[in-house]
Amino acid sequence: MERVIILDFGSQYSQLIARRVREIGVYSEVLPYGTPVAELMAKAPQGIILSGGPYSVYQKDAPHPDESLFELDTPMLGICYGMQLLAHAQGGRVEKGAVREYGPATLQVKDGTNPLFQDLPKEMRVWMSHGDRVAKLPKGWTSVAHSDGAPYAAMVAKDGRRVGIQFHPEVVHTPHGADILRNFLTRFCGCRCDWSMGVFVRQATQEIKETVGDDRVILGLSGGVDSSVTAALIDHAIGRQLTAILVDNGLLRMNEVQMVRKMFGSHFEFKLVVERAADRFLDRLKGVTSPERKRKLIGHEFIKVFSESAKRVGPAKFLAQGTIYPDVIESIPVGGNPAATIKSHHNVGGLPKNLKFKLLEPLRTLFKDEVRKVGEELGLPHEMVHRQPFPGPGLAVRVLGEVTRSRLKILRQADAIVIDEMRKADLYYKVWQSFAVLVPVKTVGVMGDGRTYENLIALRVVESVDAMTADWVRLPPEVLARISNRIINEVRGVNRVCYDISSKPPATIEWE
Repeated sequence: MERVIILDFGSQYSQLIARRVREIGVYSEVLPYGTPVAELMAKAPQGIILSGGPYSVYQKDAPHPDESLFELDTPMLGICYGMQLLAHAQGGRVEKGAVREYGPATLQVKDGTNPLFQDLPKEMRVWMSHGDRVAKLPKGWTSVAHSDGAPYAAMVAKDGRRVGIQFHPEVVHTPHGADILRNFLTRFCGCRCDWSMGVFVRQATQEIKETVGDDRVILGLSGGVDSSVTAALIDHAIGRQLTAILVDNGLLRMNEVQMVRKMFGSHFEFKLVVERAADRFLDRLKGVTSPERKRKLIGHEFIKVFSESAKRVGPAKFLAQGTIYPDVIESIPVGGNPAATIKSHHNVGGLPKNLKFKLLEPLRTLFKDEVRKVGEELGLPHEMVHRQPFPGPGLAVRVLGEVTRSRLKILRQADAIVIDEMRKADLYYKVWQSFAVLVPVKTVGVMGDGRTYENLIALRVVESVDAMTADWVRLPPEVLARISNRIINEVRGVNRVCYDISSKPPATIEWE
């Protein structure tokens, strides 16, 4: 399989580079910059991309890879800091730029015959984000493009296998960025660009069969995209050897259990076990108002319920999880420094040691959009594959304050109305998330001839690409009006609806 490695030097765009390479049809992986060269080459990459980063190459603590990396014959592309690393390592000079470039810039291509810019305009808009610049080219390198702030905005080694660019081709603000990356992949690396989700499904199916053999697998099925696609893929490979466990914790969306049963009950071979445990979870949550305490109690109780169910299911050798690639990348410390880890990831963290499973994570190399494409390849319905994200602790983090059955009922009904109206307005699949929040505040209202003193519902609708940042959606007033009117008229106990117009940052997407 064709493979390109992205070495991560702390860039906010490293995952985006990997996504763009995959979109072109080449499998890519992100590895820390400190990955030993022997380990790197064991993967037999057809190309290596050095990411950008928030450093200066001449800083004392700047991240530098193993020097032998630059002695490889493997085609190499340096982006921004990656370009400066190439220049610095080969004897060039990097210094602070007289003019810093942050944002759009005009790239002037001096050598249009160079394979990197073949069939592209001589002048194009690119996205810059740098304060340093290459001031002197290394011996044997030539300049092929410049901008107002960077005399060497693109450089190519004499051997024709290494290239550096000061701008970011991976962002949408560089309109011809995908063409530049494709030129590197095809003309420098010789890639065929034939990797696809269909290829992935065939390879993953074979790997699951070979790994599992005749043994059994259990899976925690939540009804979310990742676990549902994981279940469908494993079912495609081994069918009845899989048992999926859905824990009904009383904190799910309206009709969630019925929906999962309907979807997986008739078209798949695996066994679905539903654990009715709402009373256990709600008893644990009595009197609890702290968001962090809620999450911990729900997590601990889930582990207990799932463990008990797994034992009743019978002996299984593998535990399947819907781990996806961002979880893996964010759990790997940049440069091997544990302090630099973005977040720890545990899909079913802390399972008792006596439940000795081997992990099966067939989606761990895929990004979210790729997971959705796999779901489509496997025939999962559109409404499942493209449903909006839902928090692990469920509605407990959208019922602010104490979680009770009556308060959950109010929120569940309001949330169902939000989803229904977003679908009717053809907006549900066009936003990242849309949901209701029950706020622990009561307000005065008037209904008919009487005065009311009832609950406040907040609406949250955001657009995002990866949930790292998000902006509130400017919903049409008529859609907001319909949602508000329906909630107030149809949900007993609510007399006021507000709309959250906060972006992330500084706010978060969820309220708790």
